[in-house]
Order: sequence, then C-alpha cells, then structure tokens
Amino acid sequence: MSFLDNLENSLKSLESSEEAAESRQREQDRRQSERARSLASAPWAEKLKNSPFTAALLKQATAEGFKLRAKVYISWIGPNLRLEARGHKLELQPTGEGVLANFSGEGVDHHTEPVNLDGDPEVLVKEFLSAI
Repeated sequence: MSFLDNLENSLKSLESSEEAAESRQREQDRRQSERARSLASAPWAEKLKNSPFTAALLKQATAEGFKLRAKVYISWIGPNLRLEARGHKLELQPTGEGVLANFSGEGVDHHTEPVNLDGDPEVLVKEFLSAI
C-alpha cells in the first residue's frame, strides 16, 4: 500500500466515524424528544383511560352503532383510544395540552379537535357516526 492509499483510507474512516457520531446524536435527540412528549402526555393518558367520559363514550358509541347496524370496533393502541366503524375512525390521542380527537375515514375530511373530558361524549359520538 502506498502512502496515498493509506491517507485516503484514513480520511474515509474519519468521515464515516463523524457521520456515525452525527447519526447517533440525531437518534439520541429524537429519543429524548419522544420521551419528553410521552412524559407530558402521561397524565392525560391516565385521565383518558380512567375517566367516566370514556366509559360513557364507549357505551354510547356501541349503542349508536347498533342502531345504525354498524359494528364499532374499539381498541387501545398504546395510550390512544381508537373507534372504527365502516371505514371511519375516531382516535383520541393524549398530548401535553390535553386530549385530541382525530376524525378520518372514507369520504370524510380529516380533522382534529380538542376533547373536553368533563363534557358530554354524545356530541363526539354523533360527529363520528354521522358520516356512516
């Protein structure tokens, strides 16, 4: 091996180690921000899981779905509560500021709105099942 080959290999090695260090730093920053978001939303996730609002929401959603002859599938995905019926979805997501309701589905404009856990879930159920 000549001196130039050795020098070129050393430069490539140095560049790749710098890129790896930058990559590790970006990954560490991403993990820290994800952890901060998770910690900020934890109290709201706990309220969502244990509130009377959620129990009433699930009861009303299944009753309204039954009236429409539509099965409402209910699932917890991590801290998120998802309701699905005939291709329409309502997902309640805890954030650092509160709980957000994400509406999506076939032929429905995707939109998000804040949820009042002390309010009446009937409004949310009606909006979710109105497009069916």
